[in-house]
Amino acid sequence: MALNIVIMAAGKGTRMKSATPKVLHKLAGRSLLSHVLKSCEPLAAAARIVITGHGAEQVEAAVAADGISFVRQMPQLGTGHAIQQVVPALVGDGTTLILNGDVPLIDTATAKALIETCAGHALVLLTVDLADPTGYGRIIRNKDDGGVLAIVEHKDATPAQRLIREGYSGMMAAPTGALKRWVGQLTNNNAQGEYYLTDIVAMAVAEGLPVLGIKAHSEIEVLGVNDPVQLAQLERAFQARQAEHLMRAGVRLADPARFDLRGTLTHGQDVEIDVNCLFEGQVELGDGVRIGANCVIRNVSIAAGARIHEFTHIDGEALGASVGAGSLIGPFARLRPGAQLGAEVHIGNFVEVKNATLAKGAKANHLAYLGDATVGERVNFGAGSITANYDGANKHRTTIADDVHVGSNCVLVAPVTLGQGATIGGGSTITKDVNPGDLAVARGKQLAVAGWTRPAKKR
Repeated sequence: MALNIVIMAAGKGTRMKSATPKVLHKLAGRSLLSHVLKSCEPLAAAARIVITGHGAEQVEAAVAADGISFVRQMPQLGTGHAIQQVVPALVGDGTTLILNGDVPLIDTATAKALIETCAGHALVLLTVDLADPTGYGRIIRNKDDGGVLAIVEHKDATPAQRLIREGYSGMMAAPTGALKRWVGQLTNNNAQGEYYLTDIVAMAVAEGLPVLGIKAHSEIEVLGVNDPVQLAQLERAFQARQAEHLMRAGVRLADPARFDLRGTLTHGQDVEIDVNCLFEGQVELGDGVRIGANCVIRNVSIAAGARIHEFTHIDGEALGASVGAGSLIGPFARLRPGAQLGAEVHIGNFVEVKNATLAKGAKANHLAYLGDATVGERVNFGAGSITANYDGANKHRTTIADDVHVGSNCVLVAPVTLGQGATIGGGSTITKDVNPGDLAVARGKQLAVAGWTRPAKKR
């Protein structure tokens, strides 16, 4: 049987006090609507239809993808009116699943349960027991068999009905053929002058079709967003759920209430994360990784045993970034797109790395910039030194071979190559290649290069 998935996303959301359509407000870095669409991805739907209205162009542009179609509801005259608009787009005579675009955390398993219970012949409502059901339609059940007799909207409920704690979530699965027939019979004889989709319950009861109510596993699945307060509350609830999932998988969070994940985080064993850390995009943490407090980590792979010290900012963006095994990063370090660090690399405080590769054991311990550079093993890059990689029109690359020592306050003007074992004297501006093993000291317009042997390190 064909499955239609309909997501209602036409509402204005005036209490959000924003020009942004309500369903495009962000939860954990993604729009409310995109969360719903992601939950639907595993379901084998013949049609996925989003009903738009307020800010339709913005909504459609934000989630446009293959297999998603749009139907506009103009003006917005209630939930029943919304489904009336979508009737011509429904496929076949199987099941239609109806979800809300501003209720982002519906589980795929719950959506699947609605579909399977409906099986093309029963009207199935998703309900929830609420401590405060204000604003929710109340479920009226048959006292004898527990079947659903009706849903009464909060605005139209009597004082006695408002005492009922079981609320309707706004989501249902219905036989497609019957749904088409029912919404065609809706009227707007109610306090708001709107067409309520919930009125189809009484129609199904009158026809003798089964009307069933299944309860959500948790309240978080059915919580909607009507104002910034609710959005913030749902964000914390969602983050708490993600934190619990990670801790049960073995990650040690110093304080789960001060943790934010806005993407995907994969991890090995014995990972520790301190407070106030934000993870976005695709992040991979190897065994034994330690993340210090107040770090921002985006689109990066961090290998086993690496330590990310406090206040470090890593953002690989589209190019990505990687940190090798046993490396030490920060505090107050910044890794930008294309930063590829080998094993045991040290990037210290106020060091920035962009589109650069650093081989095993390379060090830039403080106050430095390495951009568009290839850095060999065991290189020591001094404080205050930079690669000047941009000439105002084009970016050029700096190559630093193994065992090079760059003193403090140096400028390497790309394109330039420093040969293996070369040493750059402090305060130098290097505009020409330096041969392996040479000492280069360049200040102003003077360049002195001489063969030189570095003193042995004191043991």
